[in-house]
Amino acid sequence: MMNEERELVRRAIGHDHKAFAELYDRFVNKIYKYVYYKVGAIALAEDLTAQTFLKAWENIGAYRDTGRPFAAWLYPIAHNLMVDHFRAQRVTLRLEDAENDAHAPDLVASVEQKLNADELRRALAKLTDDQQHVILLKFIEGYTTEQVAEMLDKNAGAIRALQHRALQALQRILKI
Repeated sequence: MMNEERELVRRAIGHDHKAFAELYDRFVNKIYKYVYYKVGAIALAEDLTAQTFLKAWENIGAYRDTGRPFAAWLYPIAHNLMVDHFRAQRVTLRLEDAENDAHAPDLVASVEQKLNADELRRALAKLTDDQQHVILLKFIEGYTTEQVAEMLDKNAGAIRALQHRALQALQRILKI
């Protein structure tokens, strides 16, 4: 975690509203995009994003600096709120394991050219939770493999393997 971010978090833990507002400004769009790609509805994504930051503010005192980015603390909050929402709505998502396919490296460029956000969201919903996280964090949020590994508490090799299997599965799902 960067020193500036660490300082903002330290101040936010002391209930400094301005520091938390700056953290909010830094991460709200990333959390929103992450949630939107999982739920596919603007209003619901906005609501769950707001709930994520409310819950973060309410629990900021429980935050422990482990050296990981602050986002690594926010994403699980957002994820858990989505899970709770779908459980309450009795909606179940069917997740599939990826199959091998040989053309994964070109998939990202093909997806960007051929799909809109809804199609991508539906395709992502067919991936495992870990695969969805890796794709969203790497390609939607733009984090590096090492940053994703840190956020998901996995090693970089595991992230590369998850990414490879996820891209292969997306290629199969999208018939690209």
